[in-house]
Amino acid sequence: MKSRVVIAGGSGFVGQGLTACLLARDYEVIILTRHPGKRHDGATEIQWDGQNPGDWVTTLGGAEVVINLTGKSVNSRHTPENKREILESRVNSVRALGHAIERASAPPRVFIQATGVGIYQDRGDAWSDENAPHGSDFMAQVCEHWEGAFNGIDAPNTRKIILRLGVVMGRNGGFLALLGRLTRWFLGGHIGNGRQFISWIHIDDLVRMFIRAIEDDTVAGVLNATAPNPVRNSEFMRELRRTLHRPWSPPVPVFAARLGSALMGTEAELALVSQRCSPKRFLEHGFQFDFPELRSALHHIYSKS
Repeated sequence: MKSRVVIAGGSGFVGQGLTACLLARDYEVIILTRHPGKRHDGATEIQWDGQNPGDWVTTLGGAEVVINLTGKSVNSRHTPENKREILESRVNSVRALGHAIERASAPPRVFIQATGVGIYQDRGDAWSDENAPHGSDFMAQVCEHWEGAFNGIDAPNTRKIILRLGVVMGRNGGFLALLGRLTRWFLGGHIGNGRQFISWIHIDDLVRMFIRAIEDDTVAGVLNATAPNPVRNSEFMRELRRTLHRPWSPPVPVFAARLGSALMGTEAELALVSQRCSPKRFLEHGFQFDFPELRSALHHIYSKS
């Protein structure tokens, strides 16, 4: 019998890459989603609303792994209404899954919760490993509530893991979907002074981190899911322009970034904060990155187009 993996919120960018890898490794994959449909990749989709019990609860009993990727995108205007939805979509989904796991007669062996490096304080050039101080801005508060709900789950027979994701890069979604378009339109200059660090990770390495967390019983607790070599915004944009064969572009002043973000329906502060994160605990576990450097990661992503 195949080992079952249940992925809440698994129909998005990260979930698609993870599902493909799990199916290739002969896992049974069940996706909990608000909009189930007929899939052609071998995974099964089941309806859930991210907060209330339903038929999905029965899939957790006897499952090998539960992974939670649920959450309203932070790539939106941080209006009061959007802030509420960003926070509640994360906390409510954790609590719903936690309650189901606590009541399961055969609880899953592993529960992996994806959160974000936004929990860390903006420390400029200083490194942030898993023990670095937390911030006090909106995203840090969201992550603290998110992780607090996860840590409050009473599941002594389930190995619990938090993966704090950096900026996930892939060809068909995530961070590069917008930045790639802007760069092709000759709008790929650095933002502000360009000195803020971006903690990024290639989608393939992130998927391998999930697999390692599933299959290695020594992996537990909080781990940064980032590449080992974060770069400044100016370097990131320079490498992206180089990869996409675009010339130098003028820098984007902070006021222009805020105006442009408002017009595009996103939040400029997401690009202005500096987080230089280290995947210290994954490195201690001997994890080998396929894409530790930005240039090779970008080349791989865009060479597939």
